[in-house]
Amino acid sequence: MMKFTDEQLQKLRSQWEFGEASECRRGLMLGMGYTEEELKRPLIAVVNSWNEYNPGHVHLRQLAERVKQGVREAGGLPLEVMTTGICDGMVLKDPKYIEVPSRNSIADQVEITVEGNFFDGMVMLSACDSIVPGHLMAAARLDIPAIIVTGGYMPLGQCRGKEVLHIHAQDKVGTVKEGRMDIDEYNELIAKSWGICGACTSMTTANSMCMIAEGLGMTLPGNSTMSAVSSEIRNLSYQAGKQIVNLVAQNITARKIMTVDAIKNAIKLDMAVAASSNLILHIPAIAHEAGYDLPWWKYFDEASNEIPLLSHLAPSGPYNLKDLDLAGGMRCVLKNLLPKLNGDVLTVTGNTLRENVESAVCYNADCIHTLEDPVMKEAGIGVLYGSLAPEGSIVKIAAVPPHLMKYRGKARVFNSLDEGLEALRGGKIKEGDACVLRFLGLKARFGTTAFTFQEELKGRAELYNSCAVITDGRFSGGSSGLSVGYVSPEAAIPGPLSVVEDGDEIEIDIPNRRMDLLVDEETVKERLKKFHWTFPKNKYPRYLNFFVKNVSSMSKGGIWDDEE
Repeated sequence: MMKFTDEQLQKLRSQWEFGEASECRRGLMLGMGYTEEELKRPLIAVVNSWNEYNPGHVHLRQLAERVKQGVREAGGLPLEVMTTGICDGMVLKDPKYIEVPSRNSIADQVEITVEGNFFDGMVMLSACDSIVPGHLMAAARLDIPAIIVTGGYMPLGQCRGKEVLHIHAQDKVGTVKEGRMDIDEYNELIAKSWGICGACTSMTTANSMCMIAEGLGMTLPGNSTMSAVSSEIRNLSYQAGKQIVNLVAQNITARKIMTVDAIKNAIKLDMAVAASSNLILHIPAIAHEAGYDLPWWKYFDEASNEIPLLSHLAPSGPYNLKDLDLAGGMRCVLKNLLPKLNGDVLTVTGNTLRENVESAVCYNADCIHTLEDPVMKEAGIGVLYGSLAPEGSIVKIAAVPPHLMKYRGKARVFNSLDEGLEALRGGKIKEGDACVLRFLGLKARFGTTAFTFQEELKGRAELYNSCAVITDGRFSGGSSGLSVGYVSPEAAIPGPLSVVEDGDEIEIDIPNRRMDLLVDEETVKERLKKFHWTFPKNKYPRYLNFFVKNVSSMSKGGIWDDEE
């Protein structure tokens, strides 16, 4: 157990003297059964997002107990506090879509609880889409010693004698709706494709964000590619509890780790594993909270031209998170990528990134490639600019069929997700159409994904292999096909997307990073003069109205707009 000297204790936030208020706090803690000796330890918040409705988080109660054991053994006093933990797969994508707004709220919740109670450090437990970035945003905002413990990947399902990946079950939605798959086989596949706990096993937003947390140096080594049901993730949780006390003693705060170089490392890692397109929203938001307002989409675009694909993971590739784990895990990926990274950045181990990964071993070179022998050189996420997306738009390049890298088609415009689904299900979308799904952005519909439309399109091979999907909303991390999202400015601001009409030609040129509306500039200006749209605030509850009023644009990460 680490013993803090009187001088060290006096520097702890939890020990600051506030007269009567301090005595009240001391008395309340003693009244709850804590001892005077415990009150002279560093106060560590164990920030948990456990709940019974999120499969990625349902096991975090057990991991939190291991964290608390480690904190106590190292000489700290752990106190568990909670944040929201919404699963993107559980919220049904209805009009009151809350998953992205929850991210900003989670950062606020941590600020209220941890800052308001003067905790000296925190260990934060999360696994899923918006919770991991929410916790990272809070760590950057508060700038106290912090460690992220990500909850691990979900074990594979088992169906009809073999292991199955959940994303392949989702791909069958459109197929079964058209009657081209036996319903009993489909129901069995759905029932058996997901494991008991952890982040869904493909390269969707949850696992992508867990990897980024490790790439930033905010987790212990290897955390992001550990199984949720393994002994090693429980051991790591215990070690995280011990290490946070060391970070408090050394005053190693979050911003000493989440530097500009660390964030650039994370963007490069994003490209190397073709991570979720949603990282284009989350990484700039984390950077903003750390005090770095740089042109982050520009860095994504530069990295997409520099960093090759080192691991081809589902939904676009043949491997899953279990395969990656067995092949050597994130430590091996980072070691292979190290010549492109700044290996001297500090991490929560107290060591550099280079020191954390130098002993990593690769056990499957076809799963984790080297820079000299990559899967492909056209990697990860691309940023498309042009007359339809003056501030940028995002495409997951690794998931686009080769024959759709250059595309031209006529627009079919839908002002809601429901309109688009109705047309798709009614057979009104034709081969080669450019399906424009607008008013799904942060200001119009809280950053709703076009996930449902994408998944049903997948079940119609002739459309999937010929159509484009263009939206100002987000995409699921499991998106594939010619799907361009995050079109900025979004339609509600407004931007050129606001005034696209049925029949307008749209051209997408991924190699040259362009997406253009083939309508003359004067016509677009005239259409914009006539454009009018108002957010229907009476349809939504108070928090979503607050979110729409205060959120910034996609290109800024969707953080709170604090401009005067």
